[in-house]
Amino acid sequence: MKIIIINGPNLNLLGKRENDIYGNETFNDFFERLQKKYANQEVSYFQSNIEGELIDKIQEVGYKYDGIILNAAAYTHTSVGIADAVKAITTPVVEVHISNTFSREDFRHKSYISPHAKGVIVGFGLQSYELALQSLTP
Repeated sequence: MKIIIINGPNLNLLGKRENDIYGNETFNDFFERLQKKYANQEVSYFQSNIEGELIDKIQEVGYKYDGIILNAAAYTHTSVGIADAVKAITTPVVEVHISNTFSREDFRHKSYISPHAKGVIVGFGLQSYELALQSLTP
């Protein structure tokens, strides 16, 4: 299976930013462990702080891959464009959030992506990505 993790803005700062919310492990370190554990799957990774680049990547892989794990970060709560891209493609998307967005500011309680996702995993730290991967693989 071909799965891609797509991360949005500021997730490149994991391990450095707000460790009380996001932990102290970098995403690259976590991703290396995930790839080793799921060596029988083709798992790739893309991150951008730019909304249009995220939309371009979703459109690029959205008809070819077996699954997308999407953490659109703050764009989750603001981007109709990303939601429309998810709605337009045929590849299943699992929306992921490291923190429990419902225990945070009110604006983080609304997701434009959720109605178009196969499922949503919220609040399990970096393990949220592994849970999403498990949900996409047989």
